[in-house]
Amino acid sequence: MIAEILANTLSPDQAIREEAVRQLETLENENFPTYLQYLCEELANENSPSHIRTVAGISLKNTVSAREIARKEQMVQRWISLNEETKQSVKYFVLNTLNSDDIKAGSTAAQVIAAIAAIDVPRDQWPDLIQILLKNVTESNKSNLKQASLQTIGYTCELINPEILASQSNSILTAVVNGAVKEEPNQEVRLAAIQALTNSLEFTRVNFEQETERNYIMQVVCEATQSENENVKVAAFECLVRIMQLYYEKMEFYMQKALYGLTIIGMKSDDEKVALQAVEFWSTVCDEEIALAVEIEEAQITNSEVPVCHYFAKAAVNDLVPTLLLLLTKKGMDDEDDEWNISMAAATCLSLLATCVEDDIVGPVLPFVESNINNADWVYREAAIMAFGSILEGPNPVNLYPLVNQALPLLVNLMKDDITQVKDTTAWTLGRISDVLPDTLKNEATLHSLVTVVTEGLSDTPRVASNCCWCLMNLAEQLEPEDLEVNITYPLSKYFEGIINALLNASQQEQANTEINFRASIYEAMSTLVSHCSKDCLPVVAKLTEVTLQKLDETIMLQNQIVNIDDRLAHHELQANLCSVLTSCIRRLDKDITVMSDKIMTTLLNIISSASKSSTVLEDAFLAVGALSAVIEGGFSKYIESFVPYLNIALQAHEEYQMCSIAVGLVGDICRALNEGVIPFTDEFMNHLLEDLQSSILHRDVKPAILSCFGDIALAIGSNFVNYLQIVMVVLKQASGMEASPNDYDMIDYVNQLREGILEAYVGIVQGLKSGNSAGEMASYVNDIFAFMHNIHNDVEKTEALIRGILGLIGDFADAFPNGELNPLFNEPWISEIIREGKRMRGSISTKEVAKWANQVNNIIFLYNKLIKLIEFIVNEKLLFIYLLLIDGKEIFTSCFCFLLGKHYF
Repeated sequence: MIAEILANTLSPDQAIREEAVRQLETLENENFPTYLQYLCEELANENSPSHIRTVAGISLKNTVSAREIARKEQMVQRWISLNEETKQSVKYFVLNTLNSDDIKAGSTAAQVIAAIAAIDVPRDQWPDLIQILLKNVTESNKSNLKQASLQTIGYTCELINPEILASQSNSILTAVVNGAVKEEPNQEVRLAAIQALTNSLEFTRVNFEQETERNYIMQVVCEATQSENENVKVAAFECLVRIMQLYYEKMEFYMQKALYGLTIIGMKSDDEKVALQAVEFWSTVCDEEIALAVEIEEAQITNSEVPVCHYFAKAAVNDLVPTLLLLLTKKGMDDEDDEWNISMAAATCLSLLATCVEDDIVGPVLPFVESNINNADWVYREAAIMAFGSILEGPNPVNLYPLVNQALPLLVNLMKDDITQVKDTTAWTLGRISDVLPDTLKNEATLHSLVTVVTEGLSDTPRVASNCCWCLMNLAEQLEPEDLEVNITYPLSKYFEGIINALLNASQQEQANTEINFRASIYEAMSTLVSHCSKDCLPVVAKLTEVTLQKLDETIMLQNQIVNIDDRLAHHELQANLCSVLTSCIRRLDKDITVMSDKIMTTLLNIISSASKSSTVLEDAFLAVGALSAVIEGGFSKYIESFVPYLNIALQAHEEYQMCSIAVGLVGDICRALNEGVIPFTDEFMNHLLEDLQSSILHRDVKPAILSCFGDIALAIGSNFVNYLQIVMVVLKQASGMEASPNDYDMIDYVNQLREGILEAYVGIVQGLKSGNSAGEMASYVNDIFAFMHNIHNDVEKTEALIRGILGLIGDFADAFPNGELNPLFNEPWISEIIREGKRMRGSISTKEVAKWANQVNNIIFLYNKLIKLIEFIVNEKLLFIYLLLIDGKEIFTSCFCFLLGKHYF
């Protein structure tokens, strides 16, 4: 029965497929252990067709693994809770399948084993797995078993934290390297070994530190790049890319002896897959050296240890450039613009090389550009334009200005070329100039010709027109007025209405309806232009707002007439694009939007009420509502009753986490807009937010925003937040206890985001309660909060945002408790340390300002308490009159002194 159902999941008939999926889901939900047994037996069944066994294995893997974090956690917990007999049975079947004569079944079993290992190995629930796999590799003469076992090792190493397998690194490395040697007769085994080596490189760092072992590994990998088997060769170059990423500092010897020559030759390979990986190797070198340049600059400023840079790219530039320029010409008329190919890879590498070697790139590239930009062969013409556009970022702009000024007239003319690829690359290059060298466009004649040709390009093919949209976006951003509220005009003012009209016309073209990405580019360009325009463009923005509302109303009327699911998705995408433009118009018009607010909310509510729960348009419609609430502030109160039901539904959309995240942000927007006017709705908001935090389905990334939202609510309702204070403080304390493993970078990022949310919550709560004269309600929680801040201060992975948050909270506590209650906490040495750290920050100016403010508030409290002690001494010693005479003339100090005296004694 299970074989038939699995076969039906591959049926070309949609109804049969859906019924088969439903049957499998029913089996899984009704009796999970039995379902696992069925799948295992079918995967291991040597008499079953290969494609059925593959489906069984994939279905089995999908019971323990998923991409979505929340769903994956559910699956992990379900597997952990299974009885041991069932788990051992599954492991038995999948391990035996590695020995199958069906290579596909063995490869699928490898994926299943790795997925289970990702759960059980870190929990020490499968301690002998690696040894079993290594035994299969080193003691078996059966190629299929060796290949599948090596694949399993590779997948497992990819999924599991390197620290967990570090103790077995020697055994693993020995096995995979022995499988990768040139003496291995079976190339499929060799391929699996090299892929496993690539995945195990991160936790074999100890081995790589040993010169003898490192030499042998490098020898094996370099020999594999010369294999006659193309797949092995590609895998070997992929392995070299990973080695360069992880062990750049160890590569000087190998670059001189082998890697330089191997990769240059590899770039010229007739096999595009090999050439792509060889190019990727040099892109990786550039990435590493660009990052090192930043680290070196920081080290020099902070007088810390300067990292080693070997400057491989600079040494190789004269050999690399000709090869990359040749590869730029490897393209055909039928190449798809969204398909990664060797020409695109070469352009990317050339761009990275320019950033890396700066002015050294110009000399080798310029002759190629000059000799080919008017070449009769379009391939060379296009390659010359691509080469020029690729080197615009990196060299000193002063050195590029004359070249760009010389090239611009040629590029403008090339926008009228007969070949689409040439026009496409020209539009992209003009976009690059607009982005990184906007000063070259200050000449009015130059700007006029550029805007004219790019606007005309909006009616060209979608690929050309999309790059024209990107160029207009860059112009809008780079030519933006210094102060949008002060500057009346800017260079694009005279073209603004024409550009907007051209974009509107482009949106009406048939190709905008068939090419959804192009349509999105049109509306993104509109939004960008609106966001960055000067005041004299606002009448045009107001007209665009009306047009956008009209278009949205038209889409609402057409909603029920669309039956086809693809057409419905495209329709919702159009609504989302229009809502995005509307959001930009609202923000730019600011208070002037008030006259249209009724119409806007009516339209948005109609869209929200008619959209499906999972529709992407909901997100953009909610963002537009948030923008409107921020602009009209208290005026939003007349819409709140109608909107809150939809907001509450969105707050409960745990499976649609992006929608839920936007809804959480919108609660904060509404709180800031209405302040105490939000009180009638805060019970509902708080209940939903607390439920969201407890949800096992909701994506964890939403939770920091929820914690921050507590602060927004507290700021809005002041002392009324006391009703929620106890439960919120319990939640914040629990969240503050979360830690991350040192090498789990994803978790480190998440914990830092969580801590930022916690600090924002505390800041809002302290400020909100202080504004309602209820700061004293925080007294019992202060020690825990300061311990939390101290813990962050001691964390080497803390971000600038966390430092800024701590400083702000310190200042808020000093402001909220001015009578010395928190003196023991303020006198802790770490407080002055983090203030000094904030004042020394090289990044954001705002961090220095917050540090300065926190320091001032802290010093005021310190001086205040010193004065109180002084007053007590003076009064007790009956010296007040004499003291006032001594400071005669110091009016400010005397006034302050008398004020404090009066406050304490009268």
